[in-house]
Amino acid sequence: MKTVILAAAIVLLANGAAYAANPTCEAQAAEKKLAGAAKTSLTTKCEKDAAAAAAKTCETQAADKKLAGAAKTSFVKKCEKDAEAAK
Repeated sequence: MKTVILAAAIVLLANGAAYAANPTCEAQAAEKKLAGAAKTSLTTKCEKDAAAAAAKTCETQAADKKLAGAAKTSFVKKCEKDAEAAK
């Protein structure tokens, strides 16, 4: 379980945590010296990719736990919320 959580954390850090004002996505834009629409486009894509990575990680964890139905849905929602809060 700890390795799964560690792997999820690494994925989130590599892709940046999800949603607005993500420091990792902002840093990528700054590193590329982007501004205006280009910066907005890059950060938006970065944040969407991070959210997708978090969702995939949570789905994988649910599958590892052999969850289904409402238990799976509840677990995935909580997992994604916790990943958002951890950023």
